[in-house]
Order: sequence, then C-alpha cells, then structure tokens
Amino acid sequence: MTQAARDVLITGLGLVSSLGEGVEAHVAQLGGTSAPQPTIEAERFAPYFLHPLPQIDWSRQIPKKGDQRQMETWQKLGVYAAGLALEDAGIPADEAMRAGIDMIVSAGGGERDPEVDALIMSRARGLADPQPLMNELLSSELRPTLFLAQLSNLMAGNISIVHKVTGSSRTFMGEESAGLSAVQIASARIRSGQSRICLVGGAFSAERKDLLTNYQLGGFLLRDHWLPVSARSGETAGLAPGSMGAFLILEDAEHAAARHATAYARLRFVAGDRGSREDAPFRRRLGRLLDEAGASDDGLLVLSGAAGLDGATQGEAELLREHYPQAAHRAYGTAIGHGFEAHFPAGVALAAAFLSARRLPAEMGGDERPAAFEPKRALVTGVGHVRGEGVCLMEAV
Repeated sequence: MTQAARDVLITGLGLVSSLGEGVEAHVAQLGGTSAPQPTIEAERFAPYFLHPLPQIDWSRQIPKKGDQRQMETWQKLGVYAAGLALEDAGIPADEAMRAGIDMIVSAGGGERDPEVDALIMSRARGLADPQPLMNELLSSELRPTLFLAQLSNLMAGNISIVHKVTGSSRTFMGEESAGLSAVQIASARIRSGQSRICLVGGAFSAERKDLLTNYQLGGFLLRDHWLPVSARSGETAGLAPGSMGAFLILEDAEHAAARHATAYARLRFVAGDRGSREDAPFRRRLGRLLDEAGASDDGLLVLSGAAGLDGATQGEAELLREHYPQAAHRAYGTAIGHGFEAHFPAGVALAAAFLSARRLPAEMGGDERPAAFEPKRALVTGVGHVRGEGVCLMEAV
C-alpha cells in the first residue's frame, strides 16, 4: 500500500546577511514602505561591489573559542546560522532530541592561500608553458594541510560537533545548484517519510579575494556602478556577491504538532534542472518548472533569485511576468547580494518569513512595482550564474 505524502512545514529559520541576523531584522529592513537600503562595500575591492557581513558575536552560537579558531569565516557563518535555525524552531540543546535531526548542507570549497596564488600568477605571466612552474610552486609553497583542513563537509561536521545534530548527514557542492538540491532533497525525504525533521541550508563568505578573482576572470562581477538586479543588462550586467548564512528546519506536520511547533509556511513544490544557458533552452526548462509548480497568481509573492547577469536575468523576468502578471515581483539579491550555495536557501527563508508576517517586501528598484496585499503563497526562483535553475512554492499556514 502506497504511503500518503506528508505535509512539509518550515518551523525554524536561521538567516544572516549584510542586513543583520534573524527573521525580525530582515522583515523590518525589507518590509518598509520604501525601497530598502542595501549595505554595500564599494571601496575595499573596487571597482567591484559586495554585500559584507555585519558585526557578529560568534560566541552566541559557537561558545568555544577553540571551535571558532579552527573554522574559516564561511564555516563559522554556516554553524552560526544553523544554530539560529535550531533556536528559532524551539529545539532544545538536548543530545537525544537532536540525534534524530537529519542534516543537508550546501557548501563550496575552502579558502585558498592568496599569497601562493599571487606568486604563481606573477611568475607564470608571459610563460609559454606555465605548468612546470605551477607544479613546482604548489609542491614547495602550499601548506600540505590547507585543503584537507577546509573540506566542504567539515561545515556539516562542525554543526554536528557544536549543535549536537547527529542524524544522517550529506553535503552538496556545486554553487547555486547545491543550495537548490539541498532544499529539494530535504523536502522529498520528509514528504516520503524517510525523514521526520531536517536541518538544511548553506553559507557563503563573499569577502575573499580568491573567489572574487575567479568570478572577475569569468566576467561575472558587477563593476563601476551599482544597480538593482532587475536593472542590470548589457554593459551594466553583473553580480554583486553577498556574505550570508541561511538554514531552515523542515519538518513533517505530525512531528511538528507532537512538539507543539509553530510553522512559518508549508512547502508545496521544490524542483530544479540544469542545462545550456542558451536563451531558448533556458526558457523552456524554467517555464516547465513554473508550470509544474502550479502557482496561482492570486496573492502571490515572487522572490527572484536572479544574479543580475545579462540574458538569464531578463529571460527569467519575462517568464515570471507572463506566468504571474498580478504578483508582487522582488529580486532579493538586490538587498542581500548573490550568495551562491546559500542563495536559494536564503530566498526560501525570506519568503517563509514574509508569509508568516503577512507582509510584502517593498519594491527593491529597477522595474519592480509597488503592491499592497497580504501574501497567501510565495514562489522563490533560483538562477545560477553559470548553470542550474529551480523553483520553490510555499503557502501561508
């Protein structure tokens, strides 16, 4: 006999971005009557822009200084946001209780040694065959433990150590697609009964010269003039990275009721795809996902995860307007930047927070229009800077 699908509820949110930390801070910053003022670092990495972290007292969620010292910023950010989500969901710091919580994390690689990178780039400049030099310098200059100390699944390991979450654990790598897959798999496991409660999310530290160099070499970064995401196109296109940590507690309805948990929202649909970024195939894939989500236009908040890159940003916006002409459309990357592995979980967290608050975020610039209604449901999109796209539909409870 086929088991009935279980309802998936969001019962806890842990969110940190340039706007602050926690649900209330983000709703207050984004839910006013006028466009929110983003926090942007424009000088330190000029001519490029990023959304930096606020001041954080790491000890609030990572009490041991020894634990803090062995983590780079991106790991501390993930552990901190995970702690906020567990706290927000009202889950006591009881090892027996937390042993039943599964965990899915989206994370990138560790921080590189920028001095070695700079040395290699300097000495290799102009060489016809730089490979021998690179091999020599990497073997003599790179600390042997650097990569091993920064494995991406150590974020999950540190969450287990600090917060005693010791159920099943898995880590996804792959930039925006990792965050999308983490939410999708967590939701599917709960819906099928394979998991009762799951901690899911990711983190991204934007203030890293190694990553900014990679994205700049790929031609992805917004430069010279800052613009809202929906206004970026052609020569003004580009993404502004944003430091963020975003974790959710997903739980089946019976489990949540048994512990008297309050839900932010109910997850109805999560799915993703990937393929060529040529305009026609991209629009076909994303259009199919929107059709499958089956969202009604009535009382709908749309949070777009577009990065601000030419082509995909415009293509996604046109599809969303065609499908949901009466919805409130907001590109949340305008306010908090683009968070790669953490971007989709952050969008889901923001949507759940606004559904629970019965409010809409203010328009964030560009061609976004004012709207005044109480949202009944929210659709979050994710559009990776190179590949990967997906949607999440949730409804108010």
